[in-house]
Amino acid sequence: MPAKLLIDLEVLPEEGMVLCGELSSDLFDLPKGDARPVGPLGYDLWVQRFGPELLLTGSLSAPFEFTCVRTLEPFIQTICLKGAAISLEIGKFSEIEVSEALREEILIQFPANPRADQADEPRECDVDSPYLSVDKLGDDGLITPPRPEGDDRWSALDDLKDLKDQP
Repeated sequence: MPAKLLIDLEVLPEEGMVLCGELSSDLFDLPKGDARPVGPLGYDLWVQRFGPELLLTGSLSAPFEFTCVRTLEPFIQTICLKGAAISLEIGKFSEIEVSEALREEILIQFPANPRADQADEPRECDVDSPYLSVDKLGDDGLITPPRPEGDDRWSALDDLKDLKDQP
């Protein structure tokens, strides 16, 4: 499976053409600890030249393994982009490599806060309720540590009010 998609502008018909296929997941080259590609980048594109630009329209998709921000469990989500529209400047080249532009279009669609309930096979991803005890009123049976009586952590600030407007 190729890792790059080259378009030969000399054989590209004036009316455009369809390009379908897959690019190797090695194309993504993401750092450890980030999302992990678990399959190829699939593309189904209409490619046409418009003067000094190459226009690619169509769909892109690639599956990734994300970590749920609530449960910290891994899950698979396919990033799909149905209405991709990419314009690239041709310059003076006879071939143009478009795989980096396809890669970027997929990466832009990454969820900011990936959750397992948005996976290809959605799973429940609720936060364990004992961890939310700070937000509860205390009638849930969880022990909330008492605050010390006479908390004087802020009293040091009261002493500073006398320093105001001193020369």
